[in-house]
Formats: sequence, structure tokens, C-alpha cells
Amino acid sequence: MSRLLGPLAIASCLLLAACGFEPLYGEREQAIPTESLLSRVEVPPIKDRTGQLVRIELTNRMTPTRPAPRSAFTLIVKLNESKASLAVKKDSSATRANLTIAASFILKQNSDGLELMKGSVRSGNNYDILVSDFATLAAESDARRRGAKDVADGIVDRLAIFLSRNQQRLSGGPAR
Repeated sequence: MSRLLGPLAIASCLLLAACGFEPLYGEREQAIPTESLLSRVEVPPIKDRTGQLVRIELTNRMTPTRPAPRSAFTLIVKLNESKASLAVKKDSSATRANLTIAASFILKQNSDGLELMKGSVRSGNNYDILVSDFATLAAESDARRRGAKDVADGIVDRLAIFLSRNQQRLSGGPAR
């Protein structure tokens, strides 16, 4: 078994190299690093507390080093938050709830206002409804924070892939 493992690992590496796989955040020949592309995306304020949380997560992921360079793109995000009872007792009181955050986003180019990309991301997080109102509010707040992080991660992943694949076209060069 161990004698087959070495040749199998080498064969899988060769197949992976031949398929056109490129690392998203790694070094690539004649390409702008993905981190540099993401740092040029501006995120205007998003409505409500959940919007603040999503914006903080987005800016922390896209521009971890400050100050950010001059923006070339604007990311417009709209959120919709909903709650639903999951576990209901015989007396019609809920013991568990689901907090869903749905985000739709548009990436625009600042130079001409052209829409480059549209998308949506959704996150669902459960929390317990407890006897104590304060404990329930804390659990809901934690679910909201987790949902905001999930939504921001999904948006950044999609932006990174889009910007990485289209960087030559966006900078005026030939498309890959």
C-alpha cells in the first residue's frame, strides 16, 4: 500500500498542474496579487446594525493593512434579515429560532459606474430562546455576528475569484 502512495501522489500533482489550476492567493506569473485587487474595493456604509457588522467584516478581510489604496471599485451591499421559530412547544412558545441574513451585492467600477458583477449570499444561524430575555438577546446577537461574518466571507470569496479571473480585462489588457 505504501509503495503505491508515492507514485499516486506524484501522478495527482501532475494532473493538478495540467488542469490549469492557479492559486487564488498565491504567487502567479504576470498577475497582480489578489490581496492588492481586493484592497482597491470600497465598501460604503450599509444600513442597520447588521449592515455595520457586515461592512466591518468586509473591510477587515479586503484591506487588513491600512491605509487602503485609492479605490477603483465600489461594492454596494443590501441586506435582508429574517427570524423564524424552529422548535415550538405544545403551549405555542418557541425554544429555538433561526436568524437568516440574505445579502445582494453589486460591484461597480468607479471610473465609469459600470456594473461588473452581481451576486447574492445567504447565511442561516440558529440560537436558543431561553427563559431570560437578556440571554436570548445575547444568543441572537451572537447569531447575527456569525451570520455577518459568513455573509462577508461569501462576498469576499466571490469578489476574489471574479477580480483574479478578470484582472487583465479590468486593467485594459486582453482577457485571459
